[in-house]
Amino acid sequence: MLGPVFNREATVAPKRSSTYLARGIYLLTLFLLLCTGYLVLDGSRSLFANSDAAKFGGWMFRLLAPLELVILSALAAVSAASNVAQEKDRRTLLLLLMTRLSGFEIVVGKTASALLTPLSLLVVSLPLFLTLPLLGGVAPSQVFAVFLVITVSVIVSAAVGTVVAFWREKTFQSIALTFLVLLLLVAAGEILASSTLASTVWATAISPPRALIAATNSKSNLATVLQSGAGWFVIMGSIVSACVLAIGIAKVRVWNPSREVRLKAPEPETSEEYLRDLSAAGVATEGGTEAIREKPHVEGPASWKVRQPRHVWDNPILWREVRTWAYGRKILLIRAVFVLMFAIIAGAIWYQVQSGVAMEPSGRIGRAFPAVTIPMAALGVISLVLVNALAVTSITGERDGLALDLLLVTDLRPREFIFGKLFGVMYAAKELILLPLGLIVYLGVAGVMTIENMQYAILAAIGLYVFVTMLGIHSGLNYVSGRTATLASLGTVFFLCVGIAICMTIMVSFRGAFQLQLAPFLVMILGGGAALFAALGWRNPSSAIFTAAFALPLITFYAITQFLLQTDHLYVAAALIFGYGFTTAAMMIPALSEFDVPLEVEPSDSPAELSA
Repeated sequence: MLGPVFNREATVAPKRSSTYLARGIYLLTLFLLLCTGYLVLDGSRSLFANSDAAKFGGWMFRLLAPLELVILSALAAVSAASNVAQEKDRRTLLLLLMTRLSGFEIVVGKTASALLTPLSLLVVSLPLFLTLPLLGGVAPSQVFAVFLVITVSVIVSAAVGTVVAFWREKTFQSIALTFLVLLLLVAAGEILASSTLASTVWATAISPPRALIAATNSKSNLATVLQSGAGWFVIMGSIVSACVLAIGIAKVRVWNPSREVRLKAPEPETSEEYLRDLSAAGVATEGGTEAIREKPHVEGPASWKVRQPRHVWDNPILWREVRTWAYGRKILLIRAVFVLMFAIIAGAIWYQVQSGVAMEPSGRIGRAFPAVTIPMAALGVISLVLVNALAVTSITGERDGLALDLLLVTDLRPREFIFGKLFGVMYAAKELILLPLGLIVYLGVAGVMTIENMQYAILAAIGLYVFVTMLGIHSGLNYVSGRTATLASLGTVFFLCVGIAICMTIMVSFRGAFQLQLAPFLVMILGGGAALFAALGWRNPSSAIFTAAFALPLITFYAITQFLLQTDHLYVAAALIFGYGFTTAAMMIPALSEFDVPLEVEPSDSPAELSA
């Protein structure tokens, strides 16, 4: 019904072992989170009373529902954008456009293909969520309403990711614009909610987090829930998805192939300046311009339009990253959208500082830290994700464009390539890095944090930026498929950021002795270490990567505990700098020694060619 593009993916996906592995790991992770929350709460109170069990079920439901919304929506957006971007990088999209496939079959087929994995994960997790009403505090109608909201949010994310990827030419542009557009919808919902009381319904209709909150707080039947703000979000999300897909269907053959690759033949020059050039070259020009138009076009040395050669630095990789438009001129649009997002968050922080609520507790979940922490952390996560996406696509773009093969046969040294990409990516993303750091400086000057803590925060932030940049380069070099490299790199960043948020939420919600909660979180720490080792060292495992993978979650847990205990923040900054710095070195040092890069081999190659 959706065409051969979707039919192929639906036929191939069940044959991959990774399909079933991802479902099992996802369901096991949610179950371990449920067990961890139980163990943390059991350390401070008993769950024998029905009221305590009901409170526990409600708390875990409000924790797991937003987690699933963030993970599945991000997975759908990245999968959709990277799937189309990979087709463009490998020039296979042109083959699809030359067939008889309609725009509906191409655009909707790609969107539905990207929805296979997140929607299957959503269905797999439904039985686990339906066990929460058995504890009390949660109604089955709330579970189904939440799943309906998450389904619509996933569809919107996939539709936006697919259409934006068809519109833009570069992989980074597609992924970054997809994230920023979805985040702007959330920001618009928050602005509407804070403007007037009458706009609350509209804010819920366009904001997935607010629609999810409305669905979790309503305890009526499903029909009543859908008549509230959650129902308006389902309707509005369906309309937005249909409109976005309709635009993509109508424009897919207009946007592609890109106008940048269409060359225009130069017109012959017949000006007086050209005649003077011919005369200087010794060519007869009797008859003036009309005679030149009638005679064959003759060029002389003086008429050659040769651009002056540009001086290339000793490191040509760094020169290309800094002095050319390596990621396309449309990266200016991404910078502008990020600046808009930064202005919104900075305005909210400025209002909190001026009104004096910046240091007040931010609700039940955030009562352990001030209100200004949440918008600042959101801006930091957005910046880290975008920098990591730029780093990984800087390598996958070279690989998919067959330029990496040419670089490997030159006399370019590995350290020139690695440091060129590392500093080049950070230069290209300078606005994404400097603006959050400038906001930290503002908080220190405004007195929200001490100057000492401001310095610690800046040093820790710089360490994280270097880590995510090197992580993207490492993933791009070690994964043959550009889509797999993007998912692995961004998935690692999401795992670390979401893992920190989950640990903080569980610790604060089930308040107890923070220093005694290592045992309940031990399974999560070991599982996170195994996942990191699988992502970072699956191809070239080493003792350094093994140590970094299992030590990083433990060091992060220690930093979280020290932060919540409000001890000296020097310990927090030192732990983060040491942990993420050691992991960065574990990825960087092997890459500096040699070009150990896997190259894709065409399936049609014969054994003799492979031996050669």
